[in-house]
Amino acid sequence: MINASEIRKYAAEAGFDLCGIARVRRLGDQTQRLCDWLGMGYDSGLSYMRRNIEKRLDPALLYEGAKTVIVCAANYKNEHWDQRNSRNPRISSYALAQDYHVTMKAKLDIILRRLSDEHPGIRGRCFTDSAPVLEKSWAIEAGLGWRGKNSLIVTPRHGSFVFLGEIIVDAETDIYDSPFTKDGCGTCTACIDACPNSAIVSPYVIDTNRCISRLTAEKITDEAMSSPETHGWIYGCDICQSVCPHNKRTPLSAHPESRPLFDPTSADQTFWDKFDADDFHEICGTTPITRIGFDAIKERAVNFFEEQQDNGQQ
Repeated sequence: MINASEIRKYAAEAGFDLCGIARVRRLGDQTQRLCDWLGMGYDSGLSYMRRNIEKRLDPALLYEGAKTVIVCAANYKNEHWDQRNSRNPRISSYALAQDYHVTMKAKLDIILRRLSDEHPGIRGRCFTDSAPVLEKSWAIEAGLGWRGKNSLIVTPRHGSFVFLGEIIVDAETDIYDSPFTKDGCGTCTACIDACPNSAIVSPYVIDTNRCISRLTAEKITDEAMSSPETHGWIYGCDICQSVCPHNKRTPLSAHPESRPLFDPTSADQTFWDKFDADDFHEICGTTPITRIGFDAIKERAVNFFEEQQDNGQQ
């Protein structure tokens, strides 16, 4: 058995802002919610969401012998968290820094190695948006926060600008956290009202067919990019987070890996006209933007300024 205090100590030393611990169980209460969402086609062709449904609901099927889910969160809020007034192409703040899949996984691996060193025989696996794990549901189970009306996890101390990562281990702990039961959104509908594409079709439910973040963070067709509109965003979108009252009062991240590698609000037409493949490699090479590649981000930036000129905004 592992001491919960030991896990939290290792998580803090690895660089996480929050750590919660939940007992493995089948999330049967999420079955209908997930099936309804898929049934409405709100996954917008994300085929991986339709695979391994039972593994998503039960970590014991994902990792043999699973007993405990350790959920860690890292604040990634940087100075470009609100770009709504920018006159230049907008890029989600998380995508301006080092790829969280890499940085989060490295931190989780540190925790697991330390647990394995202190408790020989313990086995586990680390996940960061990389397997059929209902991350947000487990964050709630581990007491980290609540599901906001924009479907993101909102934490009391760091708002929704947090990355989540999980370690599933085959050992029990002496203490498990209670699920977070408070609804911190109350009657607020700021995120719903602010989404220009009405992608939040009802509280807690996202139609990713309309979601700007989904539309711009994937290699998709020009037809998909033109309808619905992306409202100046060329990679990701932070609108629903920028208007959230909780995020307005949370601190910026203190983690070096969350620092933006460039400032999109000052990247004007001259910047993007000169932007070439070497610049892409130098500036964006370690960011999530590599997911769509140089050609896509360049084309979207060029199209942004052409549309501005056509609309007489330049």
